[in-house]
Amino acid sequence: MVSITLSIPEEIRSKMRQFPEMNWSAFIRKLVEDRVKQLSLKQELLAKLKEENESGFTDWTVELGRKIKKEGHARLKKEGLL
Repeated sequence: MVSITLSIPEEIRSKMRQFPEMNWSAFIRKLVEDRVKQLSLKQELLAKLKEENESGFTDWTVELGRKIKKEGHARLKKEGLL
């Protein structure tokens, strides 16, 4: 495991000392791990979205939705419901 140094204000450090039962190193490590996971997921989702946009998938789904709506409207009009 790699070690890093973290700088915090002395006032915060003195308040941290009031809680000796707290494993601050493990706490900060968990926060960093969680944030890295969030950012990695975000990056992965953005890459997939970009890929879908480049492939035209989004345009296709929007066009399909419009077609379904138009056909549904025409059918309801034909049946006298509109």
